[in-house]
Amino acid sequence: MIDSLLLEFMIIGTLGIASQWMAWRFRLPAIVVMSIVGLLAGPVFGLFNPEEDFGDLFKPIISLAVAVILFEGSLNLDFKEVKGLGRPVFRIVTFGAFISWILGALAAHYVAGLSWAVAFVIGGLFIVTGPTVILPLLRQAKLKPRPAKILKWEGIIVDPIGALLAVFAFEIIVFIQGTDVNPSSLLMFFLASIFAVILGIACGKGVGWMFETGYVPEFLKSPVVFTVVIACFTIADEITHETGLLSVTAMGMTLANMHISSIADMRHFKENISLLLISTIFVMLTASLTQETLLEIFNFRTIAFVLLMLFIVRPLSIFTSTWGTDLSKSEKLLVGWIAPRGIVALTVASYFSSVLLDAGFEDASILISITFALVFTTVVAHGFTIGWLSKKLGLSVEGPPGVLISGGSAFSTGLAKTLEELKVPVLISDSSWERLSSARSRGVKSYHGEILSEQTEYYLDMTPYEYLIAATELDSYNALVCTTFVPEFGRNNSFQLSLSNREGDNLEDLVHTIGGRILFEEGASFEELNTMVENGYVFRKTNITEQYTYQKYLANIDDAALLLFIKKPTGKIDFFSHDIEPKAETGDVVVSLTPPSKEFERIQEKLEEHRHEKNKKQEQDKE
Repeated sequence: MIDSLLLEFMIIGTLGIASQWMAWRFRLPAIVVMSIVGLLAGPVFGLFNPEEDFGDLFKPIISLAVAVILFEGSLNLDFKEVKGLGRPVFRIVTFGAFISWILGALAAHYVAGLSWAVAFVIGGLFIVTGPTVILPLLRQAKLKPRPAKILKWEGIIVDPIGALLAVFAFEIIVFIQGTDVNPSSLLMFFLASIFAVILGIACGKGVGWMFETGYVPEFLKSPVVFTVVIACFTIADEITHETGLLSVTAMGMTLANMHISSIADMRHFKENISLLLISTIFVMLTASLTQETLLEIFNFRTIAFVLLMLFIVRPLSIFTSTWGTDLSKSEKLLVGWIAPRGIVALTVASYFSSVLLDAGFEDASILISITFALVFTTVVAHGFTIGWLSKKLGLSVEGPPGVLISGGSAFSTGLAKTLEELKVPVLISDSSWERLSSARSRGVKSYHGEILSEQTEYYLDMTPYEYLIAATELDSYNALVCTTFVPEFGRNNSFQLSLSNREGDNLEDLVHTIGGRILFEEGASFEELNTMVENGYVFRKTNITEQYTYQKYLANIDDAALLLFIKKPTGKIDFFSHDIEPKAETGDVVVSLTPPSKEFERIQEKLEEHRHEKNKKQEQDKE
């Protein structure tokens, strides 16, 4: 066991982030890796037990972390996004949640052997999915926008509803038992829930108003939001347990739909905080489990209950609630299967386990075991199958990683056409219809609109694209586009053209702090590249083989040619840039912008070879 709390906290954070990196590196579900790491550190090897070591601080830390995570997720719930999906989403989070609650309670009673009281509490609890598990899976699976939005909205909205249902079930149980309560306790519960929603909306409106009127300086905006979220959660939760989750969800949705630019700017900061909290909290929760809890998971009743929840309760609730909507059968199958449980289920289960035991329900002792069994089984099963199933159902974006080009021009069109010929998804975006004329004439996919507009995310599906190239004539605009989309594409995959070096423009220092990586060699600016295309330069594709190695290719290439990128057999694209010069290997395709003289020589060589073969054949025929 580790004696120092500071050292333990450092190890937990390191394990969480290391799990996230390992999941990214080997394309594994992050929640699965974090769960396994936590189990190994806690009950398996006994390095530490956070719940025992942190004592009374453990539950408040978990609760506040869940509040921040849920708030960050609700910041993405813009009502414009759900346009056209309102009916299915509403049905799933209301009628579907109710069916899931009832069926889950029946399964808990008849299959898991729990009393009716505990069964109805756990049935309400198990309708939750939540952003802690859904959002990482959606990023991994690359689902099409429609099913992805349904799963995201359900996960974030149902999280507080599930916690409230568990509280409501418990209040009903206590009322029926008649232990020191009166009917007013139920009324107080409903009033507390309504107060939590009003408090969340008020906090959201208040923060939004202060930001819009300039009452909060830019450097204090993130700390102010963070503090208000904690205050909003704490006030509501102190009045009635678990209503704090409802309050922060209402606050996040209010801010999301006010469309304040400051909130959009800090959203990425919130995402980073949320990722850190998810990584830390999941390791803490799994490391706090005991060996007895893990052994209880392998009980026959527990296994049967989990299988019933996966294969009967969830699909039945989704198919029933979405009956008569415009969801396709494939979408219903996917949504009916994907329902991983996460942090909220574990934290609320641990709370109700102690509360129900104190109330005299001895069977509540296995509540944590059943909850963890469902959590771990669902994150493993859904984490490893969401990609495969979405492809089988035609609901994922397949194919190699694509390229999004901002800025229409002769060079952009030529580059896009070359990528298309290599079977790479590509799209040119520009706000000018005229600048897109060359793309339209050559049949290149294009989007007419301002890429920096918030409307773009509703009309343009960016899921197929992993690389961004800002290729307009304005260096400052290119830098702005790259800076805006760095959180989506990553700095390594965000590129802009070389600076134009016009008189009066001094952006050389600026580009090191903002913007994307500089493409190609120095001097390959917008003007230079388009001049080359207009002067007859051609996009040349060269296959690297064992006979024609990359070294031979470099030795033969024209000195005036410009190396653009290397396409790997896996579909990955390595662009040549100022700071990195990739090396091609056997099987790769190297694309360059070659002067017409060199291309003319190649054509002449081919014609000469063709004549030589023809003459040789004629001579053989004469003989």
